[in-house]
Amino acid sequence: MTQFLLFYITPGKFRFLLVLTGLFLVTACGERQKLQKNEVDWDTICVTATAYNSVHYQTEDNPRITAWGDTLRPGMNAIAVSRDLLKMGLDHDSQIKIEGFDSIFLVKDKMHYRWRNRIDIYMGQNVSKAREFGRKKINIAYIFQKDTTR
Repeated sequence: MTQFLLFYITPGKFRFLLVLTGLFLVTACGERQKLQKNEVDWDTICVTATAYNSVHYQTEDNPRITAWGDTLRPGMNAIAVSRDLLKMGLDHDSQIKIEGFDSIFLVKDKMHYRWRNRIDIYMGQNVSKAREFGRKKINIAYIFQKDTTR
């Protein structure tokens, strides 16, 4: 399936365009829309994004092992999600497109219960890159399987 993201700015709003084999989705941060094709839904949401590293002082126990038991390696396109996003369909190994990045990321970790509407982008051991990224509001698009039992 051919897919790519386009971003553009209109007066007062940042816009996000996802193109999937001829289907278009335009949304602004905070607005939610869905595309349906076969048994897959693409949904977009605006989240707060931060970055993290696999270093001892940023994590509990082994900094390379995630809450689901996956092993993180520098160079992986992995994210952690706040637990409220799990309920929205961003579960383990969900595919995520993140505004400003060209690659698809996989949900590999869960964040502490205190965080809401947030993702944490894994940046290996490059602490300065994570600090430079900082904290920002961005759009993400994610895939989840439709419930076909209804």
